[in-house]
Amino acid sequence: MTQPNDLLAQLADIDPASALAQARATRDAATRHAQGSYEVLFSQQENDFPLAERVALAAQVAEWHGAEKLGAHYAAHPAFQPLGDAARHQQARDFAQRLTFEPVAAAPEHIEALRNAGWSERGVVTLAQLVGFISFQSRLLAGLRLLQGEERDGAAHPAVAGRWHTAGQTASGQTALTAFTQAELGWEPWLAAKPLAEFNADEQALLARFGHSDSDYFRLLARNQPVLEQRTLTDKGIFYTAGGLPRAERELAATVASKINGCIYCASVHARKASQLAKDNDAVQKLLNVAPGAILSHGQSPRWAAEIAFAASLSVTPPAASLNQLQALRDQGLDTLALLDLIQSTAFFAWANRLMLTLGEPFLPSDAQG
Repeated sequence: MTQPNDLLAQLADIDPASALAQARATRDAATRHAQGSYEVLFSQQENDFPLAERVALAAQVAEWHGAEKLGAHYAAHPAFQPLGDAARHQQARDFAQRLTFEPVAAAPEHIEALRNAGWSERGVVTLAQLVGFISFQSRLLAGLRLLQGEERDGAAHPAVAGRWHTAGQTASGQTALTAFTQAELGWEPWLAAKPLAEFNADEQALLARFGHSDSDYFRLLARNQPVLEQRTLTDKGIFYTAGGLPRAERELAATVASKINGCIYCASVHARKASQLAKDNDAVQKLLNVAPGAILSHGQSPRWAAEIAFAASLSVTPPAASLNQLQALRDQGLDTLALLDLIQSTAFFAWANRLMLTLGEPFLPSDAQG
């Protein structure tokens, strides 16, 4: 059964008796917490990022992603008001557009511009979360509609490897990454992480529960902890569940999305996991080595090639995955649950990459150099 409040089921018009509805029920945690992320983002009443601004930006970002029904949903929200021309709104719109179309172009000065326009630290984090979430939500909706035989109108975008950062140093002067790798990397924030001592006891307990206490990245996202909590539970519901698509291939999908978006940090983590779980370091490294502008699936096994091609096309903006690609996956033996896992794993990294790329950057730890 679908959840009583399930926006994606409504927008995709999923038959409660269908195999897709059953697959989403099997992935109950992912379904519930994707909805929970939506509910938290669009129920918080906060002066530093008012609800009217949130729904206006959500409608615009959904439109940029080609998700017409999703955009119409946000535009019909009772709190919706078009954004004005004030510096605060213009900076937010520019930030959201960059994050939608080319997140790898984000830089520290863009956060500084938001701060100068009056955005609080919590507001900046929530803005990044909102744009990332709509990027995820729109791809999830596109995938669900494909599973029901509906294909997007319009020309397909070529799904090729994106560009990435080429500077030799990070903003703080550490050694930057200019190529994809399976090495363990560090990540430095461009906006200060919240000190652990500034969280209350319950908040510290929640960070500890998820293993986030010592992470600059997660303590930065925890400037809006309710959103972070739902996002973390969505992540776990997508990647840490039994059956369906093998875990290695979910990690493969995360790596593909990261190659499209140019997120070297995310790719390092998830390529390493895919390599370990699949016991095929060469195939994973071949994917990482694909140059910007080149096809990601070249030289892979038939099953991985089909998965890589689909995940890459779902990751471009707007999403361009096709029914032909879906059929190629079915021909490789993926059933509805496995296809849902592939869609959700790919879509989640439209969110994760955009946070990593816009709030900080990776670096090569000194003990990994040499």
